[in-house]
Amino acid sequence: MAEAARHDAWQAGDSYDLYMGRWSRQIAPLFLDWLDPAEGLDWLEVGCGTGALSAAILARCNPRSLVSVDPSEGFLAKARANVPDKRVEFLAGDAQVLSFESSSKDMVVSALVLNFIPDKEKALAEMGRVARRGATIGFYVWDYPGGGVEFMRAFWTAATALDPGAIDLTEDRRFPFCTEDGLTSLAKQAGFVSIDCTRIEMPAVFKDFEDYWHPFTLGAGPAPGYCMSLAPAARQRLMERLRDSLPRGQDGSIPLKTRAWAVKAKVQS
Repeated sequence: MAEAARHDAWQAGDSYDLYMGRWSRQIAPLFLDWLDPAEGLDWLEVGCGTGALSAAILARCNPRSLVSVDPSEGFLAKARANVPDKRVEFLAGDAQVLSFESSSKDMVVSALVLNFIPDKEKALAEMGRVARRGATIGFYVWDYPGGGVEFMRAFWTAATALDPGAIDLTEDRRFPFCTEDGLTSLAKQAGFVSIDCTRIEMPAVFKDFEDYWHPFTLGAGPAPGYCMSLAPAARQRLMERLRDSLPRGQDGSIPLKTRAWAVKAKVQS
């Protein structure tokens, strides 16, 4: 796990935005449509990253208030630039020790971050603590064990064929709980009720191979971090293997898909 963590370069907000942020922005509205919240609520977002879900909440949910926290100053700077809206407050914060009063929020949500929190159970307990009685808790993560991020799965398939030792860095090995059963179990352990879990799917189409490959060369995230740790010759072999193995559309695009698991639940009233 120490080796895996070495490649989690989470301070580079711009680089991460090119790697995962564009897909985060597309899935956030789908999650909110499923969550179907009322307007005029007090929201807390735990692990806001570069602001994808924050922007969607402001655009679709008319919150009374929104506070979005993240431990990464690089991500917070990018989120503030991406979402220049005075209705949201971006703050540095630890999901495992939230600095908010108990029973102070109507909606507590987290997008694509639970798997990166060291103590997931503690984070969910904290989310429940700051939620009012009867409030909604919602979170979602990529379906890593099911190969739900196809562009990532393709990268690791090629990488481990060339370097079998890379298998321990893959997200399906590192985050085996990111399944319907695993996430539902965590919600039950946190004491939440009325738990519902659903699959959210969407296309991830790259306009050409450069569009696919370039984000892996920026170093932000496990796969890009691994990519840039390789010697130039090894990185070239990996690039060529991917270029020759990815599917192609007639226009040269690379048509892939993404899938996430989402949970919504209630705090006991």
